[in-house]
Amino acid sequence: MSKSKKPKIEFRHYQMPPNCPVLALLGERWTRVYGRDIDYLHFHNYLEVGYCYSGTGTMVLGEQEYRFGEEECFTVIPANYLHTTNSDPGKYCKWEYLFIDVEGLLGGISLYGRHDKKERMVQGINSRAVLRKAGDFPEMAGMIRRIMEIMRREKDYYMEEAKGMLTVFLINIARENREWDSVGAEPQGRIAAPVCRAMDYVELHYMEPLKVANLAGFCHISEAHLRRLFSFYLKMSPLEYMNLVRVQMACDYLKTTDMPVADIAYKCGFPTLSTFNRNFRRIQGSAPNEWRKNPKNYEQKLLQFKIQFEEGW
Repeated sequence: MSKSKKPKIEFRHYQMPPNCPVLALLGERWTRVYGRDIDYLHFHNYLEVGYCYSGTGTMVLGEQEYRFGEEECFTVIPANYLHTTNSDPGKYCKWEYLFIDVEGLLGGISLYGRHDKKERMVQGINSRAVLRKAGDFPEMAGMIRRIMEIMRREKDYYMEEAKGMLTVFLINIARENREWDSVGAEPQGRIAAPVCRAMDYVELHYMEPLKVANLAGFCHISEAHLRRLFSFYLKMSPLEYMNLVRVQMACDYLKTTDMPVADIAYKCGFPTLSTFNRNFRRIQGSAPNEWRKNPKNYEQKLLQFKIQFEEGW
């Protein structure tokens, strides 16, 4: 008897701009029919805040489906939380998005010198995904629109202003989620905790000679169990994920520096240039030097970097 095919899940990896804890996806390109020919969930490596100005459809958050539309609304979706947006048939929806590095943004603030209090706040922010009508939460909706406008205009000191407002917004999210947190329920849409920890570890140590054993030890599970979890949730192996992050970081160096390709390969954690070239071509479809000369659709390939790993990859 043949094995039934596992549902496909898509991982969309975003790269933050240098020294910036927020990535804004704004403008008319995000007015579209969402979910066309897509029947699977996806997740991101950063917290996503979405704002819907118009259009109708459904939002799937974990195992729950919600209606949106007819009036403005917003979503707050933690990193590594399964979700998708689907417009009603043929209906254009106008959304804009903020992707936020929560730990990076809050890392510099002091809560009376108490590290545990900051940790609880981060946990509160990430405790669940929500879809809210703007009219029911006017203060939070107004903050989202204001932050997006700040990022859109890029006036003097705009990033400092945006960071301040983002901090206030996240504090409000943590407060709203406090009652939910006290219940102690595990969010159904979250990727398994060991996988999240392994992904965070790779983000911090991709430039080092990592092995799967390092990740498994960090997560306090066996290598075999970690491989099974990666295969189930990400449809890729731990090594494939390491190389995905490394290639994504290499793209940043290729576009923003004139560093030799061999140096970039070493800086991004690849043991040999041939290994780097092979993985770069597999993921980006061209050799590093070719990509550097003509990085077509850079924003699509890097800032909205995504790879669909089908069964057997």
